[in-house]
Amino acid sequence: MKRFITFEGGEGCGKTTQMRLAEAWLRERGTQVLATAEPGGTPLGRKIREILLNRGSWTIGAEAELLLFAAARAQHVREAILPALERGEWVLCDRFTDATLAYQGFGRGFDAGFIRTLNAFSAQALKPEMTILFDLPVEAGLARAKKRASGVRPEAAEDRFEQEERAFHGRIRDGYLSLAAAEPERFRIINGAGSVETIHLKVCRCLEALPQLPFLEDEWA
Repeated sequence: MKRFITFEGGEGCGKTTQMRLAEAWLRERGTQVLATAEPGGTPLGRKIREILLNRGSWTIGAEAELLLFAAARAQHVREAILPALERGEWVLCDRFTDATLAYQGFGRGFDAGFIRTLNAFSAQALKPEMTILFDLPVEAGLARAKKRASGVRPEAAEDRFEQEERAFHGRIRDGYLSLAAAEPERFRIINGAGSVETIHLKVCRCLEALPQLPFLEDEWA
């Protein structure tokens, strides 16, 4: 049975690692899974991602940033997500429409109503069945991101968003928590400060709560 699950959170929250672990866990149970990410997921999306996360010398205006995310999502939904769901697969997505509300709405200050309209258009009104939000204090998340960046090539280190001021990331965290409070039936909030193994177990329990997934009877014994 198809499912659309999104993984959200601020910089350094661990969502990408947890999505990969969740993908492997589901595959072990015979579930067909598409694991994807935004911006990205398609050849066009990956090109747009290179632009949006650029470490070059040119600037990207906030309006252009918002529309580039929408363009990447429109292609992503049409080319990758909807076909996978139509095949009956689970889709796990690293960021989706909530990220645009958090980053460009709460973070940049764009009107939330306009962003919701743009999101609905670019995503063809598709919404996740469950959104797992990894919550982490801003300072801890940015420290993780900086540590991660220290181990890669200088030109591939911090992206545009990691370089933003602390207040920007604070607004994003507040935005995510506000979105979760408004839709408690969809969101599952997980403390991102725990160990990778502990957080993975919590993610698995969230997925286990969804019906029609084959689990071992003694899985959590």
